[in-house]
Amino acid sequence: MASDAVMTFSDATWDQDVLQSDVPVLVDFWAEWCQPCKLLSLTIDALAADYEGQARIGKMNIEDNRVKAVELNVNRIPTVMIFKGGQMVKSIQGLNNKQLYAEALDAVM
Repeated sequence: MASDAVMTFSDATWDQDVLQSDVPVLVDFWAEWCQPCKLLSLTIDALAADYEGQARIGKMNIEDNRVKAVELNVNRIPTVMIFKGGQMVKSIQGLNNKQLYAEALDAVM
């Protein structure tokens, strides 16, 4: 279960929540059936707590929100993308450690 600090992104709210954000946004693209995605959830929760107020950290279920996943060419999950100023600035595929994601966020802050 995601912490309260983890946002839920959707196709419908994408522009407002991600593209128009005044802080960097980390998006975890996932699916319910994906075991590595479930393992990554703990890392996403920790990042959300660590970066609260500095960045938006959230998840987007690709089964429920296919438009943006296809548009962004998410062809492997988990995929984590970082956006700043409405542009994707970093894409990380697969299950990685918290430090890799934190370093990527720090680099765009």
